[in-house]
Order: sequence, then C-alpha cells, then structure tokens
Amino acid sequence: MRVNRRGFLAGALGASAAGLNSTYQPKDQTKKAGSAIPDLHDDLDRAAAAPVLKLHGIKSPVIIDSIRLLKKDDEYLVHVRSRDGAEGVSLTNPPRAEYLDKILKQLVIPSFVNKDARDLENLLWEFYRSRDNYKLYGLALWSPQAWVEFAILDMLGRVAGKPIGALVGDIVRRDVAFYVASGRRDTTPEQEVEYLQKLLAETGAKAVKYRVGGRMSRNADAMPGRTDKLIPLSRKTLGDSIDIHADSNSSYDPAHAIKVGRMLEEIKAVYFEEPCQFDHLEETKVVTDTLTIPVAAGEQEYSDWRFRWMIANRGVDIVQPDLYYYGGMIRSVRVARMAQVAKMPTITHISGGFGFVYMLHFASCVPDIGKYQEYKMGFEKYANWFDPAIKVKDGKMSVPSGPGVGIKDIAELLKGAKEV
Repeated sequence: MRVNRRGFLAGALGASAAGLNSTYQPKDQTKKAGSAIPDLHDDLDRAAAAPVLKLHGIKSPVIIDSIRLLKKDDEYLVHVRSRDGAEGVSLTNPPRAEYLDKILKQLVIPSFVNKDARDLENLLWEFYRSRDNYKLYGLALWSPQAWVEFAILDMLGRVAGKPIGALVGDIVRRDVAFYVASGRRDTTPEQEVEYLQKLLAETGAKAVKYRVGGRMSRNADAMPGRTDKLIPLSRKTLGDSIDIHADSNSSYDPAHAIKVGRMLEEIKAVYFEEPCQFDHLEETKVVTDTLTIPVAAGEQEYSDWRFRWMIANRGVDIVQPDLYYYGGMIRSVRVARMAQVAKMPTITHISGGFGFVYMLHFASCVPDIGKYQEYKMGFEKYANWFDPAIKVKDGKMSVPSGPGVGIKDIAELLKGAKEV
C-alpha cells in the first residue's frame, strides 16, 4: 500500500529500515532500458517513512525559546536555545544567508519557536504545510530549514551526549575517505592536471574530481577541445592508482553525454556526475541505461518523490542529495534509506563552507556512502573547533565525536557575533 505524503515526510509509519542489505551491486546492463522494478515501490515507501530521529532517552521536553541568525566575520550562524538553557548552533551555506534571511526569519523560525525539539520530524512537516510554505519548494525553502534543523540536532545531541550521526542512524564509521575536487573550468587540460597534482600532494587524497563540459552549456565545452584532451591526459599523468570522477554540471544532451561517458569508461573513472540537465530525469536515465560507468546526480534535487522515481526507475546509479539544498539531515537520510533498498550508494554533495562537517556526520551513519566523499579545501579553519580536532590522514577525514555537531565551545564561537 502506498503511504500518503504526510506519512512519507513525518515518519508516521513505524516500520524500520534497519537490516536492509546495503551492499552496492553494479547495474545490470542486461536489464531492459526504461523498466522499473515493480516490487520495489512499497519497500521504498516503507524505508522512507520510518522514523529517523533517535532521542536516546531525552525524557523531558526541550522547548525552543529562541532561534537567531548571527554573523561573525564572513560566517552566518543560526543559534538555538531552549527554555532550560540548552543550546545548539549551525553554520549556513555561503552566500545563501545573505538573501534567504527573510525566508528564515519570517517563515522558518516561527514554526519552531515554543515547540518541543524532540518532535523535530513532525515540526518539519508542519512547517512545510503551514502558510503555503510548500509553494516555495526548493533551495530557497530547504536551505533555511536545514540551518534550523542542524542547529536543533546540535542542541539535542548536546542534551543526549551523542553526535548527530547517532541521532539519525547508527554509527558505522569513524573516518571517511575523500576525493579532492578542482571546481575549475578556466584551466587548460595541462593546467588542470597540474592543479589536481597539487591538491593530491597537499591532502594525501587517493581520488580527484574535475569538471568537463561548459556547465549548463548545451554541449559547448569550456574551451575548444578541453574535455576531449583532459580525460585521457588525467589518467596518463595521474596514473592508475588515483581514482577519477568527472562532473559535467548539466552540460550535455544524452548523445553528447554518452560520447563523453565512453571516454570516461576508457580511463575507468569512478562515476560521471550530472551528465544532462539536472531536472531532466528522463534524459539522465538514457545515459544511465547506456553507459557501464556509474552515473551520479541529485545535488539540485528538491523532491522526495523525484528521488523515489530516480531510485525506482534506476534513473541514476548513485544519488547525491545536498544536505543544505535538500533541507537537512533527516530528509537526506530518507533518500539514503530508499537507495539502500535498491542497493545504490548515497554520496552527499557539499554546497560549501562548513557543509563538509555535516557530510562527515551523515557519512558516519549511512551504511553505503560509496567509495569517496568530497573534500573542501580550506577546512583547516574549522578543524580545531573540535575536540579532538578533525584529522586528515591517508586520504581520510575523521568524524567529529563530540556531542551534537561536535564544536567544543559554542560560547567562544559566538564571541563577537552580531544578530542579523
């Protein structure tokens, strides 16, 4: 039986996703293109509808007294405090807070103040349905929701004495393998490979990701011939021991994406990300059905049901929710549970700044996160906020182990911060 939307989002069903087989199976190239798995849909609904939040014995209400948007230097923070003095903090994804602050303050915050933080999953649903907020469905709504959810999870984790990962799942790993991402298209193939070598040397990573195509460019390359030369050059220069990912950022139609994908197959790349326009699910599925290299997508995705379609119809091989853009940890865990049913990995996208910390917590509790998660250069500014500090060694990052998000001293962090 198909669950209703409230059940899907609020976790109304009592079914548990625990015990699902999380071993990723490579896609079956003999499967008929365009076919769905008919018995999968109910399992996806049950996995997504199961409650996520674990309270770890928090018996007394944690009534939210205030939620404030603060700014310190170039960082925007959301601070939550309970009537009993418990507190939590989150950092936003820059630069979204500069123009989504009104949505945060006028629509999001009022839905959570004076409510019991233990009821977080239902509060998220009630926020979504109240005041026609659902009509703003997408990044503009989900990012401010994520900021508030992260701060509340931090507070609840501090009350329970548990890290965020333990609030939304079971801790399965304490460190996370990562790749380094260039994020550039202004380089020649030679310059790009040289830059990737520099990133590898600085971090000890075992994998890289570079950009191909021109970014939403209707098959145009960033510069003539760049992609065709970069792909083979990267393997020749970096060697067989380095794993390679490529991201087109919605550059291609299916025919051109398949051509580029074949080149990536030749160098045995790990996956091909967002080959077609991100919101054209059917075109992406054509590429997924054709290539043997795994296809990844989802960083722009905003809908539970669209992720469900992608998973049920094998529109991609790897799902990639962005923890900010998709509205937080709880919604993203539901996607991971659906993917787990279909034996597909979930690799989070990081939209910047402090987001890598939320990625680490997510990766700590999701059974199948693929081989690598994304590393953000410049994370060192945050590493010593934690006790123990976040470590980078042998291509892996340690997951913060303190309560909540793991920041050791909120008071110190908030010194000099001013309300926006």
